[in-house]
Amino acid sequence: MNPSHIRFQFVSPEHIADIDLIAGWYASEWEIPQEKSIEKLRQLPSGDHQFQVLMLLNDVPVASGGVYNHVGILDKVPHLNAHKHWLALVYTLPEFRQRGYGAMLCNFLEEHARILGLKELHLFTHTAESLYRRLFWQPTERIRMGAKEIVVMKKVL
Repeated sequence: MNPSHIRFQFVSPEHIADIDLIAGWYASEWEIPQEKSIEKLRQLPSGDHQFQVLMLLNDVPVASGGVYNHVGILDKVPHLNAHKHWLALVYTLPEFRQRGYGAMLCNFLEEHARILGLKELHLFTHTAESLYRRLFWQPTERIRMGAKEIVVMKKVL
């Protein structure tokens, strides 16, 4: 992995092809309806500490993720609404996993959030707790949702 070939691009509403690509990734990985992702990404308010990033390797998109004020778990677990900023929807193409790209993307997202003045971020996962622990995230609670054990984590920036 040569970091000089990695570039991070902020996704804005006019990046229609990028938004469609990301929405397809989210549909295949988490069964999030493409229309829902497209709508959310096209309506991301600027200046509201929310952003989406596309990670490119040799100008080829390989990963994406963002920071949001609202994530789906907040609708199901209302007490989590106390947390205002969420690292979310971190996705790496399967053929590029286990190579450190997800960690690089998370580090970029965290650093940008810090630059924007955010003091802490939260996330939830049921598949990548070990990745986030390596990145110094701390578990704050565990929630059983059906057959899944969700861990909610926090990082002070």
